[in-house]
Amino acid sequence: MVKNYILDTNVLIHFPGCIYTFEDNNIIIPIICLEELDNLKKKEGILGYQAREAIREINNVRQYGNIHNGVKLPRGGTLRVELNHMNPVDIPDGVDLNKNDNKILTIALNIKNESKKIKTILVTKDLCVAIKAESLNLEVQDYQSDKIDVDKVYKGYKEIALSSSQIDKIYQGGVKLTKKMGVTAYPNEFFCIKSSDKKGHETLAKFDGNKIVPLKYAGDKAWGLSPRNREQKMAFELLMDEDIHLVTLTGGAGTGKSILSVAAALQKVIENHVYDKIILVKPVISAGNSIGYLPGTEDEKLKPFMESFGDAIENLMSERSKKHHGEKNDKVDKNAKKRGESIEKPLFSVESFLGQYKEAGIIEMKTFAFMRGRTLSNAMVIIDEAQEMTPHLAKLMLTRAGLNAKFVMIGDPSDNQIDNTLVDSKSNGLVYVVEKMKPYEITGHISLEEVERSALAKIAEDCL
Repeated sequence: MVKNYILDTNVLIHFPGCIYTFEDNNIIIPIICLEELDNLKKKEGILGYQAREAIREINNVRQYGNIHNGVKLPRGGTLRVELNHMNPVDIPDGVDLNKNDNKILTIALNIKNESKKIKTILVTKDLCVAIKAESLNLEVQDYQSDKIDVDKVYKGYKEIALSSSQIDKIYQGGVKLTKKMGVTAYPNEFFCIKSSDKKGHETLAKFDGNKIVPLKYAGDKAWGLSPRNREQKMAFELLMDEDIHLVTLTGGAGTGKSILSVAAALQKVIENHVYDKIILVKPVISAGNSIGYLPGTEDEKLKPFMESFGDAIENLMSERSKKHHGEKNDKVDKNAKKRGESIEKPLFSVESFLGQYKEAGIIEMKTFAFMRGRTLSNAMVIIDEAQEMTPHLAKLMLTRAGLNAKFVMIGDPSDNQIDNTLVDSKSNGLVYVVEKMKPYEITGHISLEEVERSALAKIAEDCL
């Protein structure tokens, strides 16, 4: 049965291509939404970009017919811009009719009352609008097409039991995944395997698309860093494998997403020369103000947002400098501590390290705003705080991938770590990419669980 779907501005901004996802139904865009898009299109950053993309998508529809009368869309349904139905006759006193949200509610209510035989649904991502719509007895929905069930999000690994003889065969050429095992797997999915007949016999393995095989990088280090727990070992495997071109890592604060990614990038670029450069990408949403309001050059503006990368590099370099001291120097240091003498810190600064490699073109720091139109080849690209992206922006980022590029998307997709009002834990670009990209042989994902930053960080993550 055909329905009327009235779209709020925030839905168009969240996913500019949403107009093609409502099947054989009537899509109605209030003229107020176009006014709001017009006001937002000059905004800097993600909001302005999404508004401009939404305007372009609506404009593309005009080739199919007259948008005033209603345009038949190529995938079914019709789209029209609503200019009327603004009479607030059924709107109760106390509602401020000067607000655009309430004008959209008025239009939706009038269309509902006029179209008795067609169900009318307001689609919005604004909680307050949703509450008011329901109070007016309007049916209201969030945009559902790109929502992911968070409880069922792909973790990247399974726990299974095999016989000890099968575990041994994994290290003798691999084991075929059969129906008798009672499990299925995506390419590059991991197995935490325990023996069904021998206590204490267990291992980690990976499904390569054909067989269950042992980890290739189990004994390796990246820039002096070794993974600390099983999830980190699996993530490390994906990061080090040059045949995997997209790695997604999710997890709470302190689980090791950033430091593992940065260590692998430094190893692959500076030590092994597999890629020509590291590109560090991060959104600037959390600052409140646009990047344009901060003083200085692009690098100076980006500096506050890139501190997580700097912290990771500083921790890695500190560990490396400790290991290079040698036993003799360690003894001197311990004796100096006993005597109460101060010990000089290694002469290293993150700023000088980054400055040196940025000047050489080996490290770049960018925001999402500077990615459009670029082709990133021979590079390892780390996208931090990827939960802030919309699905549309995630697609924009991944379509920048050129030859011999490896993309790493990391973030915490829980609601309390999302500052972008356009997305939530179910509709952000990170979980969207995890779910949509999991069947492919050049992609891999791991959900990190254990907090390794410190005992305090672990307690805070678990209890607060």
